[in-house]
Amino acid sequence: MHAEKIARTNFVNVIVDCHFVEKFDVDEAKESITEESIITIYKTDIETRELLSRFGIDVAESKIIGGTTMLLTPPQARLLYDKAPYLIAMSITDFSKISLEDGLLETVEFEEDDGIIPPPGNEPIVGVIDTQFNEKVYFHKWVDYRPMLPEDILEPEDYKHGTAVSSIIVDGPRGNSGLDDGCGRFRVRHFGVSKQSGFSSFAILREIRNIVENNQDIKVWNLSLGAKNEIRENYISPEAAELDRIQSEYDVIFVISGTNTPDGMKHSDMKVGAPADSLNSLVVNAVDMSGKSASYSRRGPVLSFFHKPDICYYGGDGIKAEEKIAVCADELGAIYLSGTSFAAPWITRKLAYLIYVMGFSREVAKALIIDAAAKWGPSGNVSDTMGYGVVPKRIEDILNTPDDEIKFIITGTTQDYETYNYTLPVPVVNGKHPYYAKAVLCYFPYCDRNQGVDYTGTEMDIHFGRVITEKKNGTVKTKIKSIDDNKQTEEGQVMYEEDARNIFRKWDNVKRICEKIKDRRVPKKSYDAGMWGIGVVTKERVTLKKRRPLQFGLVITLKEMYGKNRIDDFAKMCEAKGWLVNRLDVQNQIDIYERAEEEIKFD
Repeated sequence: MHAEKIARTNFVNVIVDCHFVEKFDVDEAKESITEESIITIYKTDIETRELLSRFGIDVAESKIIGGTTMLLTPPQARLLYDKAPYLIAMSITDFSKISLEDGLLETVEFEEDDGIIPPPGNEPIVGVIDTQFNEKVYFHKWVDYRPMLPEDILEPEDYKHGTAVSSIIVDGPRGNSGLDDGCGRFRVRHFGVSKQSGFSSFAILREIRNIVENNQDIKVWNLSLGAKNEIRENYISPEAAELDRIQSEYDVIFVISGTNTPDGMKHSDMKVGAPADSLNSLVVNAVDMSGKSASYSRRGPVLSFFHKPDICYYGGDGIKAEEKIAVCADELGAIYLSGTSFAAPWITRKLAYLIYVMGFSREVAKALIIDAAAKWGPSGNVSDTMGYGVVPKRIEDILNTPDDEIKFIITGTTQDYETYNYTLPVPVVNGKHPYYAKAVLCYFPYCDRNQGVDYTGTEMDIHFGRVITEKKNGTVKTKIKSIDDNKQTEEGQVMYEEDARNIFRKWDNVKRICEKIKDRRVPKKSYDAGMWGIGVVTKERVTLKKRRPLQFGLVITLKEMYGKNRIDDFAKMCEAKGWLVNRLDVQNQIDIYERAEEEIKFD
């Protein structure tokens, strides 16, 4: 017998980990399997098809997603449960279809608008994955329609939902003047993947990957489809996991509707339905026209930890026409509908504007949206139904800041275990810093469904605040006095994992910290010539596989306590310290975009 030595440190780590293990168990089927099942198995060194063949299970390549998630027939699923239950990481035996929200049939028609929409030019293209598109509508020239289902299985009802969603993205303000966002119009590339009655979620997932791979000119995608069944408490749905993988592999972002409660249920404790548990996506719930959570809203969180939905927007509620969203679903005119399906496209418009027109990365665009929704609310004030809050209607309210605020954006990439440190000067007044501060950090990590509650693979820990230089035992040390008192990475600091998650959102791909605005204004003491610091510390959960650098977007705001405008002073001080300061001029950025998209004609 050969005894292999183990390092002392590794041995200690094993003993510590074992302390937290409550029991060992083997999964067993708890119910009779009568439907097709989506099953995820644990990763092994053996290719999935080969592994399953050892148990007499022959699975076609077309039935496998992501290497370890597969669609099995009832006999195949029962055989796997019988012969190798220990391989099963997650399973859905009650297979739900991707379907539309309920309550969308109560509509009110009104006279068709006689206005004429201009022909499309070089406007940005947004991707829509939905039911089919009616090419008889007035804006059909703005939509590049790609039907993905055989025409002989389609019915007239299959064209309404998708057409309504695309109508908002193309020309939403036309019938909703109160929601005019100033974003203009967008072209749409519309992929019809579903019927009104629903379609196989597994089939749709395979289509989505192929669609994104073959349309990489599109960076923003709208997905207003969702499952009626609520998500499971302890794992991510296969639908969400695939969308998270796609977003970690490609430079795209999905805007997903938060799903509605079925059968007229109101404000129940029903969790959101797949794929609204996608962490990398921007998930949108609905509010009524007064800004209150819509009666059909479903709730998070996801995995009992991650905030979903992310934000909310006007999706309509009530019985009156003015309480709903005006959309175009066919050639007969406009109708009034309500649902999270019709809140999501408005956010899609804003994201498309920020990414295509303003030139921001998806990370920065997402951070700007969340920052605008949260405003100056407390750091932990995140609703299970409304997320970080209601996004402002006008795009300029996301981009512009009041005179007494200094907002700046930082973007970059980090490697494994890399720390990004920035220092910047902040204007000092009478030896003090008269500012409230807040920050939002967003990134798109690799996610692994096999890890269960440890779903995200990358942690970015943000430290933001005044820089303090300390001398101790002849050694000079510089540290950041973070506005949220984050000391996780400081030498000698020990923190339990649960506390790190609850207090500092460890392993969350959205970090938001914000100081509370108080009636009694107390400026902060200035240290080290008024320098403030920004630190982003990155760590990987699993380091066996080298991953590519991960990009982040960081939006920071300083609010002057006494309403003074100190933007010019801040910019000059940053330039003096060697910072390259580019002031955001919205109109100038629009002009640059339009000139860049102009077609060059040769004589």
